[in-house]
Amino acid sequence: MRAPSAPRSWHWRRAHEIDAMLVTELSRWGRSTQDLVQTLDDLHGWKVSVLAQTGLSFDLSTASGKLMRTIMAGLAEFERDLIRDRVKSGLAAARAGGVKLGRQVGQRPSDKKAKRVLGMHADGLSYRLIARNVGLSKNTVMDIVRRDFG
Repeated sequence: MRAPSAPRSWHWRRAHEIDAMLVTELSRWGRSTQDLVQTLDDLHGWKVSVLAQTGLSFDLSTASGKLMRTIMAGLAEFERDLIRDRVKSGLAAARAGGVKLGRQVGQRPSDKKAKRVLGMHADGLSYRLIARNVGLSKNTVMDIVRRDFG
């Protein structure tokens, strides 16, 4: 005999039985100030406390708690922007130094099967049939053919 299945709303109810959430660091928890503020406001509305492993916690119902939320969100966005700037500058320096970025010809796992794919394509087989015979996806077969003729 099978156990009765849970009602559809069970997961939703279960998800809202959380009292507190532990995060490693609040400043790394959101992608932008707006994102982090919205998330923290949602959690506050659901009566879920947010605690950081560093020991930082604040009550969003107070003025000082709202200030801390905004400061942490601003720091998160600032940190994300710094990382983005460093990555862009590193990529520019690598390009200036002559480094070829991205996957080079012959490095794709499908490149080992490219000769066989192109032969089947020249014989007039469909992309789907080639994909089935070679063990690749139809899109990968199309990409191999496009790269050969592109």
